[in-house]
Amino acid sequence: MAIPKIKKQDVLDALKYIDENGVPFHNQSTKYELVTEEGKKYPPKYVIAVADHIANGADISVEGFNAVEAKTYLQGQGFDIQIKQEKYELTITADVVTSTDERFTMDNLSLGDGYKPLDAYFKRANGEVVKRSYSKGERRNSNQTMPRIACQIFEKQISGLSVEEKENFPVCKYNPDSEMICGIYSNVDEFKKHRNTIEYFTYGYDNGRQFVIYCWNIFSTIIFVQECLKRFGDAGDQFILTYREKDEKESKAETEVTVQEELIQQFKGYRNPYSSVLIESKNIIFRGAPGTGKSYLAKEIATDIISNGYFDDYTMLTDEQRKQVEFVQFHPSYDYTDFVEGLRPRVNEDGSMGFELQDGVFKKFVARARKNYEDSLKSKEEIEKEVSAQTMIDDYLDDLDLGNNDSTALKTVNGHIFYITGYDERHISVYIPDNETVDKLSVSRDNIQKMLESGKKFTKVKEVTEFFGKKFGTQGYSYELPICHAIQAKKHRKPVAGTGSVELKKYIFIIDEINRGEMSKIFGELFFAIDPGYRGRAGEVSTQYSNLHDNPDEKFYIPENVYIIGTMNDIDRSVDSFDFAMRRRFRFIELRADDHLEMLASLDDDELEAEAIRRMSALNKEIANVAELNENYQVGASYFLKLKTLDFDQLWTDYLQPLLQDYIQGMYDEKGIMDKFAKAYGYKKPNDGDVNEAIQD
Repeated sequence: MAIPKIKKQDVLDALKYIDENGVPFHNQSTKYELVTEEGKKYPPKYVIAVADHIANGADISVEGFNAVEAKTYLQGQGFDIQIKQEKYELTITADVVTSTDERFTMDNLSLGDGYKPLDAYFKRANGEVVKRSYSKGERRNSNQTMPRIACQIFEKQISGLSVEEKENFPVCKYNPDSEMICGIYSNVDEFKKHRNTIEYFTYGYDNGRQFVIYCWNIFSTIIFVQECLKRFGDAGDQFILTYREKDEKESKAETEVTVQEELIQQFKGYRNPYSSVLIESKNIIFRGAPGTGKSYLAKEIATDIISNGYFDDYTMLTDEQRKQVEFVQFHPSYDYTDFVEGLRPRVNEDGSMGFELQDGVFKKFVARARKNYEDSLKSKEEIEKEVSAQTMIDDYLDDLDLGNNDSTALKTVNGHIFYITGYDERHISVYIPDNETVDKLSVSRDNIQKMLESGKKFTKVKEVTEFFGKKFGTQGYSYELPICHAIQAKKHRKPVAGTGSVELKKYIFIIDEINRGEMSKIFGELFFAIDPGYRGRAGEVSTQYSNLHDNPDEKFYIPENVYIIGTMNDIDRSVDSFDFAMRRRFRFIELRADDHLEMLASLDDDELEAEAIRRMSALNKEIANVAELNENYQVGASYFLKLKTLDFDQLWTDYLQPLLQDYIQGMYDEKGIMDKFAKAYGYKKPNDGDVNEAIQD
């Protein structure tokens, strides 16, 4: 099947022909529509057929190509193709299930993945209509609405079933060859013993009791609903479901919601109570007095989450797991270039200096998380294609002798010679001797990989342009095409066997002393993207240097599997200027001085630990008694970890005393206040003789 040889002008002429002659009923589109700027709508397949008739004299026939091919071709020519929005109605009775959509069949309930519910209700035999009694916060129309109405109508009958009857209650059978999914369970844990998945819904009743039932797409509970009618309904009762096809954006958005639910459901047995807080909130900031262990706690939480609750010591993470954690510390000179992206100096091959766009630490980190997020959504087949393409590119590039022109010479489709001079993870550098204007170019390695993954045999630059959905080709396409041909012509080793689906992982970015940086200068337009409510493509933004990217149209977004922990000292003067726009995007958690005394267990001396706690508590009590100070000025347990190498007096003179003196500088009776602090801590100033003896010792 293939699109006939036609041009864009033939399509425009076809639209005029259709305006004059109309569309035969049997050629009306069921899925896609070509929509003009004036709002006129045409069936894509029929448009192609008429264009073929005008250009080639062929009979007007939609045979020989399908709707997707027609859609893809017309989009490549710059026409706007939209999914035809038509409502369908599904009727379920005890005996039969019918739909106004002729494509519907009970033999393939997986089709429900592509539809969105608009309404659902129960209709009694006497004509009475019963709709869902929504609980607070429940979405009005979802894949769960219809089975929830069934539970609402037949709550007493379902709850009266025996345990065995509930466990054997039929729910879903996707096709004649698949298993029947059964079971109405009393809680999520019981459900997961039988089917460990997030594909379920819960219905609450009778003061805390639950029905937990398998539920995935819009059709996945048809059998459950019909069984309820068979067992509990009256003759003539029926459920009505109104739905339509999803568009691409809705499909992506639903996938992202599913991923977020999976991240939350994935594992709740964390060792640290703050771990679950981070998963639920996305962004948190630990604030409090100095030495309360904020940075220590941040790494502990990251380790807890990354290891799925196995340990909380960061040093126990493997090298691969540590790639899921990044740690930076803000300071007044830290900026957007360090954090997101910016121009950095580089030495060119000829020894001259130039600049290149480089990603900052946060963007690099997000790229790792985003790849995992996007790979986790791919099927096994898609991943195998990707690995195979990567292997082919690596094989080809590794065998090149970059200093030998015979090894690296290639020709464009127009016969112009060029040479490969180098490569990295993202680009392949080429030298074009015949081009007097631009003789050096970096082409996209990612573009070549996508071309290889497609399995298509590209022969023209125009085909590459259409493949990437562009109206106009780029200079890079002229060189990516012959490189792709050269890679395809080479014999390659087989990729590693057993490539399977990718596990969705969590990535944690820690920003120490977050308040010491100038937020607007560091984050720029990312204020929007880091908002917990705009994770994923909903928060896409163009970065400041997007015009310098390989694909200027590519947007930056932070995927659902990225979590951010910040730390800040309440008494730091820079806190006063902390950006309010940033404040509302984080959940602030206060850590008091005595919140993490357990860290002192690492002193490995029970008596020393007890004495440290006693002195710290006494000192903090005295600090709180000073009118101009408060709990934010108390000292935390991390200061006392220095007792591993110091004694109590050294800790006072070298660390605590200078800190406290800075706190009370300018207050009335500074000496008197410091004497009270020293007495509470238990420090006694040595007399001159003691000092001389100590020096001699």
